Amino acid sequence: MFEFLFKRQGDKNGNGRGAQADAPAQPADASAKAGGASDKANPKGGAKAGAATASAANARTGTALREQQAEQLKLLDGDESRAVDFILQCEFSELRLSAAELVHSRAGLERVHAAMRNLDRRVAKLMQSRLDAIRHHDAELARGQATLDAARALLADDRLTPNQVADLDHKWAVIAAPELNDSFAPVRAQLGARLEAQVQLQRAMIDRLAALRQLETAGLDSAGMAASLDKMMAEQTEALAAPEHPSLPRALVAEFAAEHARLTAALTTLEQSQAALAAREAALTEWQAQPVAELQAETLRQAWRKLPALPKGAAGQALQARFDALLATLPQPVRKEAPSKQQAATGAERAGEGAPRAQKAVKGADQAFLDKLDALEAALQQGSLAHAAELDKALKESKGKGMRLTSSQADRLTHLRAELKRLSDWARWGGNVSREELIKTVEGLPTQNLAMAELAKKVGSMRERWKALDSLSGAAPKSLWERFDHACTVAYAPAAAHFRHLADERHANAAKGEAIVQEAQAEIAKLESGEADWKHVAGTVQRLRLAWSHLGAIDRKDKKRLDQLFGAALTTLQGPLEEQRKMEVEGREELIDEVLAIDPHDRHAVDRLRDIQARWQEHARALPLERKAEQALWQRFRAACDALFAQRKESAHALDAERRAHEVAKEAISARLEAAAPEATAATASKLLREAAAEWHAIGPVPRAHEARVDKRYHEAVAKVQHHADLSRRAAGLALASALRDKLRAVQELEDSLAQPGQQVSSGDWRARWAALLAAGPEYDPVLDARFEAALSALDTDRDAYARLLEANRPTLLAELLRQEVAAGIDSGAEFARDRLKLQVEALQSTLKAGNKPSGRHTALHALCALPALVDERTALRIEQLLMRTAREGK
Repeated sequence: MFEFLFKRQGDKNGNGRGAQADAPAQPADASAKAGGASDKANPKGGAKAGAATASAANARTGTALREQQAEQLKLLDGDESRAVDFILQCEFSELRLSAAELVHSRAGLERVHAAMRNLDRRVAKLMQSRLDAIRHHDAELARGQATLDAARALLADDRLTPNQVADLDHKWAVIAAPELNDSFAPVRAQLGARLEAQVQLQRAMIDRLAALRQLETAGLDSAGMAASLDKMMAEQTEALAAPEHPSLPRALVAEFAAEHARLTAALTTLEQSQAALAAREAALTEWQAQPVAELQAETLRQAWRKLPALPKGAAGQALQARFDALLATLPQPVRKEAPSKQQAATGAERAGEGAPRAQKAVKGADQAFLDKLDALEAALQQGSLAHAAELDKALKESKGKGMRLTSSQADRLTHLRAELKRLSDWARWGGNVSREELIKTVEGLPTQNLAMAELAKKVGSMRERWKALDSLSGAAPKSLWERFDHACTVAYAPAAAHFRHLADERHANAAKGEAIVQEAQAEIAKLESGEADWKHVAGTVQRLRLAWSHLGAIDRKDKKRLDQLFGAALTTLQGPLEEQRKMEVEGREELIDEVLAIDPHDRHAVDRLRDIQARWQEHARALPLERKAEQALWQRFRAACDALFAQRKESAHALDAERRAHEVAKEAISARLEAAAPEATAATASKLLREAAAEWHAIGPVPRAHEARVDKRYHEAVAKVQHHADLSRRAAGLALASALRDKLRAVQELEDSLAQPGQQVSSGDWRARWAALLAAGPEYDPVLDARFEAALSALDTDRDAYARLLEANRPTLLAELLRQEVAAGIDSGAEFARDRLKLQVEALQSTLKAGNKPSGRHTALHALCALPALVDERTALRIEQLLMRTAREGK
């Protein structure tokens, strides 16, 4: 961290010593000059003449040495090792500097720098700059390799996201490591291919879900729907098996599964309904083909009941109506009516007083009894013994009400009851066999080493099955029940012991919770008395919270109470603690701001940083923060400290080049927008601006001096594109409104001509005029064409009726026009003031109702254009004004 301090001190020493080190290279020249001056000043002095002679000799020797070393410099011929040796033994700084231009390897640079650091400042500075360049390049290579490794890790990650690739691209964009481009490019291409595959997979998922939702209303038959469902499920299975399937939204996958299951169930119901319709249709066709004399109504009714149930709907009702019609054509059995009371009395008088009274019992069963008898037979055929027993009970109750059965009915009832008894005996025997199997299964549970919860669930399910057998096959023998109950008790014993152990643990945990709550309340008492130490309070809160999280399971009734007590105590402790921590965080933030505010070029920057670090340690010892907050603040503080020293080493030209490249890229975007602005339309402007905004935000910052100018140009270009798009949209809307107005005016004139009986109307002329008009758009052309064709067709059919229709629709048109004028805020005139006020009140009331949303102006205008009605000049002008207002507002 303090490398910058040492380097700065070394530069100072190197500068001073370098200036002194250059001195030995100058004595010869200086002596020579001094000697020449001495000769001129004192030509007759003997001693001075000898000194001058010696100086001249030294000068000649230094010149010869300089020439010799200059020749050696010429002979280096770019050899770096010889250049290093030459620099180390050369005595002349200029020659050393020239030879230093040949040194580029790290070893040679470090060797020369170590030797020249205190001897030659210029050579040492050149060596230092080249060493810094090498270190910077190595750092870039290391960052590039780390980014490349991260890219390869992303390539191996199953859950690749676009944000990860965007971060990777941003990191790679600021790395100057061309040596790694060839290695990074294929990895990036593979990542792009994976992202493209994810996009295609998600798009296919969305389209498949949309197609599945529309399948129900597509009008397909059951076979077509089944084939479509199978195809979509195959595509979904293939998508879920694709390598990029983790990128599929889980909500869409679940929604597709639910919708597919719903449609499959609906298809199954539809197929069953169609099968039932087909079976009843076949039976009905067969009966209708037989002679009426061979058919019996009661037999047909029984056969009709045994067929699959009719589905609800028109088809089922039609089949039932056909069956009822068939029964109506059959001869019905004649039933003798019971004699009235008066006839019975008369008969009794005629028979004499001693004759027995006429019995009131009806010979034969009624229709309700026969229906229950048929239902009993159907239940026995289907094997539904419980339902058959209920029906038999109901038959017994019905028969006991004075009903006398015919011999055939009595025989049939006896046969059915015998069959019920036989099936019940078989069911009882089968139930006992099933109970034996249940007992064996329960007895084998202890040997299966099941989990306690699963074991308890198994035993419970076995008891439920035993109860179900009791309801189906009758009560079990006592011996079987005792065996089963004993086996269940033995099998459940480990689970019971386990659950008892869990209950004991819950009670022990509750006691521990009580102790934790009491400790927290004691700490609250210390805090309220003002004796608490914040560091101790923070440690206590953390320790209590950790202990509470490791407390374990507690009974629900105790858990709720203890949670409330502990939560209240913890809130009481954390309230003042959090306030103190907020103040502490603010103090740490101020220290970070102080570090960030230090000028890295200031000579006292390191001393100021040491003082701030000492203050940071004092704050940390006084009150530790939450671990996450402490780590975040420490990371920011350390990053600020590291950045203070890294800014001296960071090469400014790389950042400047990057910013200039960003400036060029952003200028290119602005130029592209300016060039595309005159041709921008409503359809192309949105995509153009969206792509430009994405590219703009993906590019990094520009030089600060040019930032305002670049942003201003970009925003002006965006505004220009939007302006031209708005103009294009407005022009298109006005053109469509004009075309709509012309067509509406034409059809109104045609209808007005039809309403005048004496006026001749030529269909050919009107068609030619209509064909010459411009199209009003796909939304209004069909409506106006239909209205125009209806008016022309009235010429050949009933012109007077159509004229009456036009006159009848006039009030409707005026009311709808007034409603739309109120919605659009257009003045309708003083004569409509009362009606406008009424419509405004109604619109306000409708908007206040929950869920009542007014229809769109587009739909209302569509209906207005579709309504054939007579209009006067004032009404036509009001309609045109509404059309132009809608076009100007772009609705």
